[in-house]
Amino acid sequence: MSEKIVGAHVEGALQGTAASRLLSMTDIWSSAPSPFPAPKPVPVSPPAPQPARIAQAPLTVEAVIAAAPVAPARPSANPWPPQKLSLALQGGGTFAAFTWGVLERLLEEPSIAIDTISGASAGAINALLLASGFAEGGREGARARLNRFWIRLMHEASFRSLMLIGGFSPAGSSVAFGPTLRSGQFDPFDLDPLRQALSRDINFSALRDARCPKLLIAATRICDGQQQIFRNDAITADVALASTCPPLVHCAVEIDGEAYWDGGLGGNPPLLRLVQDTTSSEILLVQVTPARDSYVPITLAAIDRRLDQIAANAALNAEIAAIEWTQSHAASSLRLSRIAAEDFVDGLAQRSSTDLGRGFIRALHRSGRGAAERWLGQGATGAEAKRALPAPEPALA
Repeated sequence: MSEKIVGAHVEGALQGTAASRLLSMTDIWSSAPSPFPAPKPVPVSPPAPQPARIAQAPLTVEAVIAAAPVAPARPSANPWPPQKLSLALQGGGTFAAFTWGVLERLLEEPSIAIDTISGASAGAINALLLASGFAEGGREGARARLNRFWIRLMHEASFRSLMLIGGFSPAGSSVAFGPTLRSGQFDPFDLDPLRQALSRDINFSALRDARCPKLLIAATRICDGQQQIFRNDAITADVALASTCPPLVHCAVEIDGEAYWDGGLGGNPPLLRLVQDTTSSEILLVQVTPARDSYVPITLAAIDRRLDQIAANAALNAEIAAIEWTQSHAASSLRLSRIAAEDFVDGLAQRSSTDLGRGFIRALHRSGRGAAERWLGQGATGAEAKRALPAPEPALA
């Protein structure tokens, strides 16, 4: 089910971005919280009696955190669904077909404007498809672009298809192809055909159009392991390839003299940077890599799969914790929600993110649409509830 992660409402107009107010008031990387200022004494005039003050316990960090609401009631002044929304799209190979379904359903809501989208690996590809299609043909253009890409992926079901969405994890590649295989040796297409395949579905020049949502595409800089964020004016086919580059399968992608690997290694997806850049008070995280698994893996393949899932969510969990800590120390109207694929797809933790089966991808897409329907229908009553009923799944033939 969809989940509210963090949020707190503050009276008054929002000045600047939600994040600039939120992050400027505290240092989220400090090991000790910022001290609260002591209350100033109020002078009492002898002639006029003052009302007695109620004794209060000292304000502590623990008390603030305990009192901070995790899922506050939606203020009546804020319309639902939100009028402006930013998206954080996680990568995870073919699991990102779930995100395709979520995005398709969101694009059917004409009242929701998309502000900023962050993504890594397959999440970056979904972000680029949506943004490019939106710049050229509005909502219908974005939906058509996503549909065309994923339907082609299903019907090709090739090694190149997996390369286009980062369908190989670092550890998984070593298990599948052995320790002696050199990086890039197994890629019979090299990079030029991959660039051509991406350029077939994504018009990179359209990403600079004023109608295009703002983009934050992540890649991992090899020299120091730092996350590099590419924005609209710097995004090329090479950036898309770098964000989806599996280190043990194809060569590192060089951009302006720097070599890059998969963006999911450093932030999957970039969340803090999105919080800093968005002008919307609503952020929706679409998480496709399972965080939970009820089984203890014992085979090499199962252990490797679970390690990949834990690693893919580690940076995301750290960023969510940083935002939660900051929100507990500063009033903000920022609201972060999450739709997790594992809540809608049974046994996802035991499935492979390289599964290109048409039935599996169709099921992920259908589940994504259903998850978005449920998220959009939160708190709906009467006519709104009727509007939030699931719509028929579009034909994928």
